[in-house]
Amino acid sequence: MENCVFCRIVEGAEPASIVYADEIVIAFMDIQPVNPGHVLVIPRKHASGLSDLDEETGAHMFRIAMRIAAALRASGVKCEGINLFLADGKAASQDIFHVHLHVIPRFRGDGFHVKAGPNYGVRPSREELDKIAERIRLAMT
Repeated sequence: MENCVFCRIVEGAEPASIVYADEIVIAFMDIQPVNPGHVLVIPRKHASGLSDLDEETGAHMFRIAMRIAAALRASGVKCEGINLFLADGKAASQDIFHVHLHVIPRFRGDGFHVKAGPNYGVRPSREELDKIAERIRLAMT
């Protein structure tokens, strides 16, 4: 994908501060970090969204993110907690259409937060939850 900045990073055509690399994924520092130590984990093979990504690669991305999270805590980078964040699709605020998992070190007072919508906190009935669960279960087969 010649227009994909992450594919260009994988190819070595764009600079990146590499944290980890293997034959499946590459992890590097985010150039617009939420906090110092913010790392992105991406598959080497281009996948625009989660539906384009094979399950084993997705699982490997998560395993590497877990290792990076542990390393962040041990590194001396200010880190009292970790957020893992993956935006899938424009409505979810994905801005680069190459799957990427954010590993974000967090600390009290860092100012970062995820804002919930106006219906957050309104609990649906069990019947409604069961109906939605059934639709999702059927779509998984």
